[in-house]
Amino acid sequence: MLVKENRIEKINEAELKKKEFVAYWMQSSQRLEYNQALGYAVERANQLNQPLLIFFLLNSDFLEAEFGHFKFMIEGLKEIKAKLSKIDINFYLFEYHQIDEIEKIVEDASLVVSEKVYLKHLRQWKEKAAERLSVPFYLVESNLVCPVAEVSEKEEYAAYTIRKKINKIRADYLVEYQREKLQNKTKIKIKNNELKLVTDLDSYLKKMNFEQKKSYSDYFKGGYREARKKLDDFIQQKLNDYEEKRNIPYLNYQSDLSPYLHFGQISAQEVALAAINSKYDAEPFLEELIVRRELSFNFVYYNQNYDCSLKDILSDWAYQTLMEHQNDQREYIYDYQELETAETHDQYWNAAQKEMVITGKMHNYMRMYWGKKILEWTSGPEEAYQWALKLNNKYSLDGRDPNSYAGVAWVFSKHDRAWTERDIFGKVRYMNARGLERKFKMDKYLEKINNLKSDN
Repeated sequence: MLVKENRIEKINEAELKKKEFVAYWMQSSQRLEYNQALGYAVERANQLNQPLLIFFLLNSDFLEAEFGHFKFMIEGLKEIKAKLSKIDINFYLFEYHQIDEIEKIVEDASLVVSEKVYLKHLRQWKEKAAERLSVPFYLVESNLVCPVAEVSEKEEYAAYTIRKKINKIRADYLVEYQREKLQNKTKIKIKNNELKLVTDLDSYLKKMNFEQKKSYSDYFKGGYREARKKLDDFIQQKLNDYEEKRNIPYLNYQSDLSPYLHFGQISAQEVALAAINSKYDAEPFLEELIVRRELSFNFVYYNQNYDCSLKDILSDWAYQTLMEHQNDQREYIYDYQELETAETHDQYWNAAQKEMVITGKMHNYMRMYWGKKILEWTSGPEEAYQWALKLNNKYSLDGRDPNSYAGVAWVFSKHDRAWTERDIFGKVRYMNARGLERKFKMDKYLEKINNLKSDN
């Protein structure tokens, strides 16, 4: 077996019924390369000497997804469709509305494979499907380097508590992966006439009903090919200076891979191996890609209240100190619309918000500052948390992601330590404009943002 057993989980009790094909429900691993879920589906299809059906569900009502998210995703799906067409593997895209549509798609399948997921609405989706399917349903961990449950059986406190657990096993998973070739390529006909096939992705996108059709294509185009270009450029041009320059807002020494990782258009395993196999020291980058990222997945996997209340996610000291200072006098108070339209007194915060709205991504250091100021300028910590999540999920291509939920929660001290007590923040870490100016040439960041072009 090419896919490690620790990555595979059967989530229902159904027994194998040898029917007509093996089904792979592609969802969070939207790629063909380094996709262990796809690899396991191919292995099982070859064992049964059956063809493989790969299907993808397009849900125009997907939670918090905006037009720009769909456009980026569809750019990647078009690439997958073209590749699979060339090698005669069955790939169908369906409009999705009801859970029973999954049953209809796989009614002639011997078994179903999909990817392990972490956010609660995605877990509920897979669990509901598992309850209804009469054939085995397997989930395969394909978007993390190390399986989340093997790393830890509980929610970890901080990076230092998970780092040693990851480093203990990561070498076992940082290995080249090549899936088997599919042996049986029989054409599969979809018999159920009630299912709505999507054959033209461009037309589907045009018909989508959004008030604002905001696109980020001038800065980020979806798909594995674009992700691989970003990766190669990062390794050749930036990795050597990554540790020194990644936090400088006016430079772009970050990998810019987070949107592609979010949609599963490239594998963290492939990214890590490319960095390791380069001539540069990859460890500072691997700390972010593996330790910090997988800490985020650990957070949302073991704490399903990650988007509810600060009380549900913070340590007692952190929640207590924020509550003690929630009624402190604030020099500035902004409503949600003023924040969304970048109409504050702070030119650096406004620039960060504009960067996210225009490009679909905010420089990571500025995102920390951006979140701290939302805490400072709203009526209380709970409102600040919800507004920061809402803005980030709406405008960031890497929003609605474990990394984003953990990143916003960090603003309020998740995975952080106590600092000197002050108004509003209590013992939560504080950031201010003077700190930005001491560390960076912020006029260059403002110039960079002013030169961005928006499609709106």
